Amino acid sequence: MSEREPKPKRPPRAVDVAAAAEVSIATVSRAFNSPEKVAPAIRERVLAAAKAMGWMPHAAGSALARRRTSIVGAVIPTLDNEVFAAQVGAMQTAFAERGITLLLSCFNYNRDQAFDDVQAMLARGVEALAIVGEAHRPDLFPSIQARHVPYVVTYSHRPDSPHPCVGFDNRQAFRTITRHLLDLGHEVIGVIVQPTAGNDRVAARLDGVRDALAERGLGIRPQHLCEGEWSIDFGRQSVRAILATEPRPTAVICGNDYLAVGALLEARAMGLAVPGDLSITGFDDIAISRQMDPPLTTMHIDNREIGRRAAGYLLDCLEGGTPSPPPPLPPLEPTLIRRGSTAAPAAGDVASGGIAGQG
Repeated sequence: MSEREPKPKRPPRAVDVAAAAEVSIATVSRAFNSPEKVAPAIRERVLAAAKAMGWMPHAAGSALARRRTSIVGAVIPTLDNEVFAAQVGAMQTAFAERGITLLLSCFNYNRDQAFDDVQAMLARGVEALAIVGEAHRPDLFPSIQARHVPYVVTYSHRPDSPHPCVGFDNRQAFRTITRHLLDLGHEVIGVIVQPTAGNDRVAARLDGVRDALAERGLGIRPQHLCEGEWSIDFGRQSVRAILATEPRPTAVICGNDYLAVGALLEARAMGLAVPGDLSITGFDDIAISRQMDPPLTTMHIDNREIGRRAAGYLLDCLEGGTPSPPPPLPPLEPTLIRRGSTAAPAAGDVASGGIAGQG
């Protein structure tokens, strides 16, 4: 007779851990999933037996047994921007304290990608979602609501929004920035912003600039508006293009600090004094804005607080046990940080602003 080959050793199972620890299988399950329900000495015995055998509970099976996945999704445009990284970091901390895993999607400002990512998250059983912005495909939010999955929109907040929001009023924030420049005496103002298509936050910011200018009978001339990628390079290219037009602006409003850093660097490269020849404002108050020469006048946003509030809202939804969502939080209040990049225009530099298109 041929010698039999040895049977392969099977991987350890919960029943083996239970036998080694001299407890029931139910106690093994509780030791991992509800440790507060197991006496510390018994739990340590179970954990030691599991470690010696190299056994870990199966996450999917555990989730099925508890009818919970303990996974929450965050859908953001990019991690290249420290603004969204701060939000995600705060959410991760808050969820980790409750034993919840954060699943992340970066959709790169592509609405179809955002939709596909959300569908993939829903298919994997996410219990809640945080999504940056409202300007998504029309079928995105209904697809979430059809699954009865709680969600919150971040970085956007308007009174008539149909969605629960944790953010700030982008339109009002840019009214404030523009009024600051107008009060200094600027009348011809350039604007450099990120693409407005598919980005409700940027569209609202541009509306805020127009609102404040209209209050003074002014407007944005087409040659003074540049719209493109949110980069330092685009800020440099744009400020040079704007300053080549007539009448020449005495101030430039930028949609974020990266654009403003680029505008400031290029203005200095052109031999211009900031703010003597040109005032520049940013938005977000990222770390580099305070290190520029001169430091940037900008709007401070507490991005970590947005993450904390979003996580708190979703945790309330998950732990409330009621079908109706908790009341939304009030909007955050951005703070205008006046620094050295803005000042009154030099004597003789103020031109008649007029309405957009006149000149």
